[in-house]
Amino acid sequence: MSYQVLARKYRPKSFETLVGQEHVVRALTHALEQQRLHHAYLFTGTRGVGKTTLSRILAKSFNCVTGITAHACGQCEACTAIDAGRFVDYIEMDAASNRGVDEMAQLLEQAVYAPSNARFKVYMIDEVHMLTNHAFNAMLKTLEEPPEHVKFILATTDPQKIPVTVLSRCLQFNLKQMPAGHIVGHLENILGQENIAFEALALRLLAQGAHGSMRDALSLTDQAIAYAAGKVSLEAVQGMLGALDQSYLIRALDALAAKDGAGLLAVADEMAARSLSYPAALQDLGVLLHRIALAQTVPAAVPEDLPERADIVRLAGLFDAEEIQLFYQIAVHGRNELGLAPDEYAGFSMTLLRMLAFRPGVGGAEARASSAGTSATPAARPPVARLSAAPQAAVASAPVMPPTQPAPVPAPQAPAQVVQVAPPTSRAGMSPARAALEAARGLKSPGTPAPKAMPTATPAPASPPASAPTQPPASVQAQAPVQARQEAPVSESVPPWLDSAPDMPPPYEFADGAMPAAPAEAAVIAPAAPAAPAKAVRPFVPQAVSELGWDGHWPKLAAGLPVRGVAQQLAQQSELVSCEISGNVAVFNLRISVETLRAAGSVDKLSAALGEHFSRTVRVETVIGGAEHTANAAAVEAREELQRETEQKFHNDPFVQNLMREFGATIVPGSIRPA
Repeated sequence: MSYQVLARKYRPKSFETLVGQEHVVRALTHALEQQRLHHAYLFTGTRGVGKTTLSRILAKSFNCVTGITAHACGQCEACTAIDAGRFVDYIEMDAASNRGVDEMAQLLEQAVYAPSNARFKVYMIDEVHMLTNHAFNAMLKTLEEPPEHVKFILATTDPQKIPVTVLSRCLQFNLKQMPAGHIVGHLENILGQENIAFEALALRLLAQGAHGSMRDALSLTDQAIAYAAGKVSLEAVQGMLGALDQSYLIRALDALAAKDGAGLLAVADEMAARSLSYPAALQDLGVLLHRIALAQTVPAAVPEDLPERADIVRLAGLFDAEEIQLFYQIAVHGRNELGLAPDEYAGFSMTLLRMLAFRPGVGGAEARASSAGTSATPAARPPVARLSAAPQAAVASAPVMPPTQPAPVPAPQAPAQVVQVAPPTSRAGMSPARAALEAARGLKSPGTPAPKAMPTATPAPASPPASAPTQPPASVQAQAPVQARQEAPVSESVPPWLDSAPDMPPPYEFADGAMPAAPAEAAVIAPAAPAAPAKAVRPFVPQAVSELGWDGHWPKLAAGLPVRGVAQQLAQQSELVSCEISGNVAVFNLRISVETLRAAGSVDKLSAALGEHFSRTVRVETVIGGAEHTANAAAVEAREELQRETEQKFHNDPFVQNLMREFGATIVPGSIRPA
């Protein structure tokens, strides 16, 4: 007897022996126990997760001699024949090689006949996404309402390519990838039945190499048994898969922790001498860094049976969490950039050196700053206005300079001229929050007249050398009252909203405890230009047409007509001049302002729509002129009225009024939209 591979020999034959798809098994078991049988099932998932296996188990549940059950006996003729692949009423079709409409038509012709030796005739179509559009269309009707004795089971690895019309007719189950723990447990059970010695770490490595596919894991196990001559060992599996010894990566991280660049390159050289895969090394390095991050944040998430668990816990204490995140990002990007590197060795070694270079305190900005010493001094910032809520202000005038240059300092022998500004009006009745905000902004109180432009004095003489003192002269500081300094201390920090305001005045240097205030006299405001008189609009008076039983309201009628395109624009942008009845024909005279509205048969379409509405022959005649009372104008007016009502409600809202009163909030014009 020829050897049978493990994937076929140990294929699950019942729901109880199926591994890793508990959510699908639960749903199908309950459906079979309650006799809630669907006529079409769709199994989706990657390769080797059990789509065909589930199909055969479900077919046995349908046709077992014990009845429709979730626990097929596995001994009757139907069960054994389905397991052997020779049951006449269980048809497995590969859609990759039978993808045309002719093959589908042949299948559907046979579906109408009753099963020969079973309860149901089950059609299993594998890789159904490979069918052509014509084949899908041919099966739609039968798939929606098949004969009572027919069940369809579809399987695919790419459900996005299946038309939604097919998806809506099926009961869909998404099979997930096998977790590594499930694969390891299943392999231990199989190798125990086969009496083959194994190492647990070797099975975990096989599970990782399978990438969630149980069939791939069993195929790799077959290969490992042959490679190791009957014993599945860790060393043999590493050699077979070309897997990287984790000790190289742990040594590289130890050298990184010790800031040893030579040690990093030594690891890369040893890997080059053994011709190890650098892309696989960066992939394993990302996995190792991920486990270190888990050990730092959720130590319980690190598996206990990992051979390098002790090293992972040790490395988690050598690095900060931010460093591990940075190293992980560098490893991921380095793997993507290997194809752009001169060679893989250069790409791998540069990735390690990049981790060393970007580690805080090594080869970066901190090292350069420490080597440079304290010789470099930061550039002086331009002076910023300091504001306070004092009742008076003394302004030291100085020429305004561009933002990139420091403001010149007046010469000691020629102090700047001091300009006295009238005190502001009383702030009685203002809330403390509003007063503090206006004090910080340097704005006027509510109700005070707008200030004139701040007067400026004669510019000071040329600025002295950079070593000259930058504080204002003592004569300027003496102008601020002592009482104001005590009642309203000056904040040394500039509010963030003043630091980036686009419309702030040029930076002035105010004395401590002083603030700019509005002048006593009000500014002169130029009168606004008189608005042009609005054009008089003729009043709209509908003229009822008794013969049609119509009130004559053309805008309302035009807005509801079932027309589209240019005919719709003709109806909504036209004004009714008159409506006359001539025999059995109703003549609508419309005034339009654009000649193109009556092109492309739009007049005939509008006539047909009106004739259908009134159940009478209608002829539409048009003239060019100014159209005022149109459906479009009525819609615009309705929108404007709704906008005005919405804005009024928003303005009258108590919360909005409180914001405007307490904090000087303003409403951005045009920002209010009806709901």
